[in-house]
This record gives sequence, structure tokens and C-alpha cells, in this order.
Amino acid sequence: MPAYSDLLDNPFRRRLGQPGAPLGTWLMAGAASTAEAMGRAGFDWLLVDLEHVPMDEKDTLAVLQAIAGTDACAVARLAANDAVLFKRALDLGAQTVMVPFVDSAEAARRAVSYAKYPPQGVRGFAAVHRASGYGTARDYGQRANDSVFTIIQLETPQAVAALEEIAAVPGVDALFLGPGDLSANMGHIGNIAHPEVQAVIADVARRCRAVGKPCGIVGPTPQMVGSFVQLGYDFVAVASDMGMMMRQATAFIEAIRPSLAKGFESSVY
Repeated sequence: MPAYSDLLDNPFRRRLGQPGAPLGTWLMAGAASTAEAMGRAGFDWLLVDLEHVPMDEKDTLAVLQAIAGTDACAVARLAANDAVLFKRALDLGAQTVMVPFVDSAEAARRAVSYAKYPPQGVRGFAAVHRASGYGTARDYGQRANDSVFTIIQLETPQAVAALEEIAAVPGVDALFLGPGDLSANMGHIGNIAHPEVQAVIADVARRCRAVGKPCGIVGPTPQMVGSFVQLGYDFVAVASDMGMMMRQATAFIEAIRPSLAKGFESSVY
């Protein structure tokens, strides 16, 4: 059973403070077994995608429990900047949350308020839930605000333009550039390798370093993710569980199909 300090310590913040850029991946399968496998594979953090994956709260609980049995840190991306979604995810034990489509400092302030108990915020309080060790961490209410790590996701040109104002909001712990939606909103949907998108990616890394705010990003290939690390991104993710599975499945199929066709031809008299 975890000690009180384990329940109130944020493992993602601790890992971010260590040498090297923490490496993660997206969990798109929505399955506890896949999440556990990715944690066992050696990723530093795993993104539980509550925005695009059809997961209910029981699914989320099972995935978070599965990740907790590995050395990986769970990061829960909410479906929206919504107080109820924050409350549910945090009560389920998600200590690190990512908030999509934040375009302004005001929206960032709302996100921080949803992640914090009063007087710093407006998160609704309950004494007994997974986050508090089902009530065993009796000082949870007093220490929970410091245990939450809030990542604000920049996904539009408007958000990028407001980077410095968003980063300056108290309680914003890190930024995350979403290159997929950014490229779409720049008129290059599905093409994050476009020179205009790549220029913004490089500029965001430079500006985050200038303001001293950790910034993360996700890329589709090891090569591109490596280039992001070279630009100075502090934490990175590569592809997703489903993406890696489909690529490997496609590679296996393409490798085997020719031999199947030859076998068929040799069997025809």
C-alpha cells in the first residue's frame, strides 16, 4: 500500500526534474492491458487520451490502475477545459492533467482553478476516493493542490501567439504543443512536416526556454521526435499504442504476402 507521501507526490514532476527528456506515448486503445504493457515496455509517461478515445470513467480507472503497477507516469488528457472533467479525473487519481485547446491566459486561469481546491481554485471536495487512498491520506485536502501538475496544450496559432501570457499564469506547470491540430489550424492538416509548421515548432521551443517553462510535444516517428529533443523540448511522446501496432501489423503483412502468393502459384498444376 502506498504511503501518504507517495499519494501526494507527483511522479511526472519528479521525472521531469531528472536528466534527459522523459519519453512517452499516446494510449489510444483504451485498454488496461495495453496501458500496462506500454508501461512495462519502458516508457517514462503514458498519455491517457480522454479526448479522442471512447473511454468511460470505469475504463479510465482501470487504465490508471494498470499504469500504477509500472514505472510509467500517467498523464490524463481531458476532453475539454471543464470543471466536472477535472474533478472526475483528479478524484480517479490522475495527478497530471493535460488540457486541450487553451487559446488564452484567461482560459489557462480557468484550467488552473478547476485543478485546485479553494481558496486557490474551485475543485469540488470529497474525502474518500482513489486520489486520497480512499481516505487513508487524511491530509490529502491540505496537500492536493501541490500534488497536481497541470499541462496546458497549445493547438492553434492564437494559442502560440499567447504563449508568454499563458506560461505566466500561476499554476500552469508546463506547456504542450499539439502539432496535429496546429498543422490543421495552419491549413496543413495531416502534415506536421510542412516547413511552416516546423518553423512554429522550433519557435515554440525557443520561446519556452526563454520564459523558463517546460514544454512537450508528440511526433509520429523516432526521427522526428529526436529532432524535437534537439530543438530543446523538455518531454516528448512518440506515436501511440495503436499507431505502433498498426505499423508493425502492416509491416508483417507486407513481408508475408509475397510468399503467400508464391505458395498459391506453386500449388496450381
